[in-house]
Order: sequence, then structure tokens, then C-alpha cells
Amino acid sequence: MLASLVLLAARPVLMVHVMPWFSLNPPGWHWTMGKTDAAKGALASHYHPLGGAYDSSDPDVVERQVLLMKVAGFDGALVDWYGDRDRYDYLPNHRNTQRLFEACGKAGLSFAVVYEDQTVPNLIAGGTFRKEDAVAEGKALFERAQRAWFGSPTYQKVGGKPLVMVFGPQYYPEEAWKTILPDVAFYTLHHRRAGAKGAYDWPLPGEGWERRRKAIAADIPVAFPRFHDFYKAAGVSAGYGEIPDADGRTYETTLAEALAKGAPVVQVATWNDWGEGTPIEPSTEFGYRDLEATQRARRRIDPRFPFAAADLRLPMRLYERRKAGGDAKRLDAVAKALATGRSAEARRLLKGLGRTE
Repeated sequence: MLASLVLLAARPVLMVHVMPWFSLNPPGWHWTMGKTDAAKGALASHYHPLGGAYDSSDPDVVERQVLLMKVAGFDGALVDWYGDRDRYDYLPNHRNTQRLFEACGKAGLSFAVVYEDQTVPNLIAGGTFRKEDAVAEGKALFERAQRAWFGSPTYQKVGGKPLVMVFGPQYYPEEAWKTILPDVAFYTLHHRRAGAKGAYDWPLPGEGWERRRKAIAADIPVAFPRFHDFYKAAGVSAGYGEIPDADGRTYETTLAEALAKGAPVVQVATWNDWGEGTPIEPSTEFGYRDLEATQRARRRIDPRFPFAAADLRLPMRLYERRKAGGDAKRLDAVAKALATGRSAEARRLLKGLGRTE
């Protein structure tokens, strides 16, 4: 089994929370919140992805993201999952999740789901199934997930069981999870609920957030760079408040504290929640700063980590060559070199295709 997928006694597994819900043709709600003109670069975010808005279904984008995670020092991805039913954008997001998981496997990264049961009332309201069938539908959903994912050698395990996190729960009562879930390592938000193995944490803006951050002893602690949502600016809601970026200190501090807790898994929130202002994905505002901080933290707990700060630019160069119509076979070799820690070879292969930093 790949070393990145095993809970090593020497260090925690470092995973990053990914949103698979961005669409471009036409620009979807997560780029616009129904207000902005993403086609003209006006995103529903205070921050802007390096290279511009993207589509989560684009295999070149997915490859770029996963290789960036690898080079930054992450062991895997936790994907915000709305299930696989055809309502709103749930089914396209499920397909994007599958693409991301496949890309993780190719790059030697693990993956796991963070299920959003807040979707269940929408499925009921839309006539997908009846309220009285909701538990049976949940059980069937996770049976499909078990068949598709949980047996994979690249699905993240805790104590030998597939890791399943739930953002809440927000709909199903605690006793329902005993019926819904197969034999998994089940984690719930903020507090351990009945039937769960433990709890995981999430950034909460508002008064006392820093005091709470220091007191949290969740089984899966969280690190985060900031919280600065766009909801109020878009007129969607009053918003949740703000956790300052503090010139990168918030992320460096929360990441160091989370890694020091002795937990088997650490979650970074988030890779790309642009609407809530928590992305560490490269941006025009912060560049690669937070990924460089991730590399430094990884190197402190894993001196064998092979990548340097300059290597973080290589996945974007690969992406640009893909979009320019570069030789696919050679570019596949670049991706494979990055996935296996051979950045010097990746740089050499890219050199003949154009400028490489």
C-alpha cells in the first residue's frame, strides 16, 4: 500500500477539503451566487484563483489541482459530497468527485467523502423520494459508495475502516446512521454524535474564535487560512463574520497546532471554497504562499519530503501546456514524474515545451 494512505505512527495524514462544484458553461452559482458576471471575471469571492475561474469537470483542471496537492505535501483529499441523485447540481458534482478520486489514485493520494445530508430535504421537496423513505435512500446511497469507493486501496482508512465524515448531521437523527452506514470510521462535525468514532472541526468566525481554536481537541483537527465569505456582498445572507488572514499567520499557526495534536488525520479547510474565502489554492492575492507554508510544515514532520517551493509552479505550467495543445504523451510523462516525486525530471521534460520557472 502507498505510504501516503497509511496512518503512520510518526505523523498524521494531512488531507485537504475540496469543493467539486464549480462550473463555467454557463458560470454556476458557486462562481456567481446569482449576482456577479463570472464571464467577465467578476467572481462571487473576495479572492481570485490564479489563472481565473475554472470548471471542476475539466480533467486538466483536476490534474492541476491534484498535482498541486501532491507537491504541496498533502496525503489526500476530502471531497464535499452531495450524493449522486439528479437534483440541482448534485449529479454533476458527484461525477466531478469521481474524476477527482481517479486523479488522486493516479497521483498516489488518498481520498474520502464529507457527506452533506442537508441535501435530503431538497430531494424530498423535489419529489426524488418520500420523507418516509429517506433512511432507506441514505442506506442505498452508501451501499453504492461502498461498492464504488470504500474498497479501493486509495480510499482513506482509519483503524482499517473507510473514513466517512458528515457535515453535521443536519437532517438525519443520530439513531438513523446505524442503519444508513456500513462498517466505516464515522466522524461528525464539532461534536461526537451517537454511533460516530469521533468528531472533526471546522473554522467558525465570530467572537471567541481564537479562544475556541486553542481549546478544540477534535479527533480530526482543522487548519485554515482565514474566513471571509461573500454572502453579504452578494445579498445572499448576512454572512458569518470574518477570521483574518493575518498575512498568512492564521494558516501557519492553525496548521502547526493541528499537526501537534497527535490526531491520526488533520484536515485543512479548504482547498477551494472561494465563496467563503477559505482557499489555499493559488490565488492572485496570495500566490502560492499557503502551499509553501504547507510544504514547510510537511517537511518538519517528514524530512524525506522531496518537493521544494519552486516545484509548486510546475503543475500550472503543465496545465498551460495541455491547454496550448502540447504533446500529450510527453505531458503525461510530466504528470507521472510529479506524482512520483521526480520534480527535476518533470522540469526537464517541460523545458522543451516553453518557459518553465
